[in-house]
Amino acid sequence: MAIERHEPSATADERGMLEGWLDYHRQTLAHKCEGLTDAQLRTASVEPSELTLMGLVRHMAEVERYWFHEILVGEDLGVLYSSEQDPDGDFHCSDTDTWEEARTTWRAEIDRARGNTAGRGLDDLSKGTNRAGEPFNLRWIYTHMIEEYARHNGHADLLRERVDGSTGD
Repeated sequence: MAIERHEPSATADERGMLEGWLDYHRQTLAHKCEGLTDAQLRTASVEPSELTLMGLVRHMAEVERYWFHEILVGEDLGVLYSSEQDPDGDFHCSDTDTWEEARTTWRAEIDRARGNTAGRGLDDLSKGTNRAGEPFNLRWIYTHMIEEYARHNGHADLLRERVDGSTGD
């Protein structure tokens, strides 16, 4: 199944532009994982880093959950993969971790994020705050999420190329 990616319209309004670019970067990460086996998705291919494509997807599931649930609506659902013993557990995949589980969890977090943003304006403030006690507006959260995905999609480019030689955006 080919992942379709769509850039937002060059004339979209601000909300459409932000949501469009966020979705584009979500689709890009899915595209980078497309067609690989579980073993390939768990392969740390840019030594000495332990970073894997599956680990990136699991990490982004955690990031979606944090920003759109814990911060935006003040709903603490707990972590998905990390723990006190392994704070970077989202990145640490074992031989029993599967793409099906990681992808399903990630997509569920994206769906919940969309539900939590529906009906909110870009200037609406989050329940959660930064270290100074200030809330974030939804515009800031969208912008941060685009930045987070864009940075990790750069990592995904390198990982994918090392796994099977595939290049491209």
